[in-house]
Amino acid sequence: MNIAKPVIDYKKCTTCGNCIDICPMQVFAKEDDKVVVKKPEECIGCRACEVQCPKGAIKVVD
Repeated sequence: MNIAKPVIDYKKCTTCGNCIDICPMQVFAKEDDKVVVKKPEECIGCRACEVQCPKGAIKVVD
């Protein structure tokens, strides 16, 4: 059972979409002009979203 969960800091997020593009599990989506964690239960904890975020707006917490 995976307990990793990506958390977005909306004060830092610029809605660039890098996390959407890089996530192998398609956890993220754009809704109402912002990026959201659509399927947190699908996160495998690879942290690719953290690495790709140019503003450091995503943290994967265990």
